[in-house]
Amino acid sequence: MTDQSFRFPRFFVTAPAPCPYVPGRTERKVFAELKGTDAGDLNEALGRIGFRRSQNVVYRPSCDFCQACISVRVVAPRFKPSTTQRKLLKRHADLEVHACEPWSTEEQWALLRRYLAARHPVGGMAAMDGHDYADMVEQSPVDTVVVEYREPSVDGRPGRLVGCCLTDKQSDGLSMIYSFYEPESATRRGLGSFIILDHITRAARAGLPYVYLGYWIEGCDRMAYKRHFQPAEALIAGVWKAM
Repeated sequence: MTDQSFRFPRFFVTAPAPCPYVPGRTERKVFAELKGTDAGDLNEALGRIGFRRSQNVVYRPSCDFCQACISVRVVAPRFKPSTTQRKLLKRHADLEVHACEPWSTEEQWALLRRYLAARHPVGGMAAMDGHDYADMVEQSPVDTVVVEYREPSVDGRPGRLVGCCLTDKQSDGLSMIYSFYEPESATRRGLGSFIILDHITRAARAGLPYVYLGYWIEGCDRMAYKRHFQPAEALIAGVWKAM
């Protein structure tokens, strides 16, 4: 980020709603719209203080009496894969990876439907339709790509799409906005972790310091995997600290 002369936008707060992660609690979010020529710089500045992007909006939790949601990022140049992670990288080394323009396709949408039905059958995203998915991918005011993971090409024809990640390219790293993958493939186990490992590898090769993984909550099984990528940093009281 080179230009910090932008003006911060007006922020809004959502009404309380049931928390999807901690039973019995409610959540609120503070959010602002990303627009104009400085949207990319603003997105990065807010990302460093715990905001996440969704379409043309940035948000972060702003809950009464709760600070369980913690932003985490992997320190890409210092990352050393574990034995299990090295096996995972080898298992999926044949996948062909392409960073595509942020344009939705029917193939991506079909993969997302299978993923949501198997992994997240309830919740806000379960009610998405094709138009919602197109908005999620295409309404980005920043430098965004859809990273596709495909099985090997055959006779020049693209292989089967088995994974996708909507990724923001930033001056200090890659921000993984949302990833999804083939949920029921016996030969492609661990695709979610592989996609993260691939992003860490690519960030390090490009000389970028971080891969942003979003929020982590201690004790939440759905987010426990984020601690498996070390070294990592957590945003605690406005300061990035080693996890």
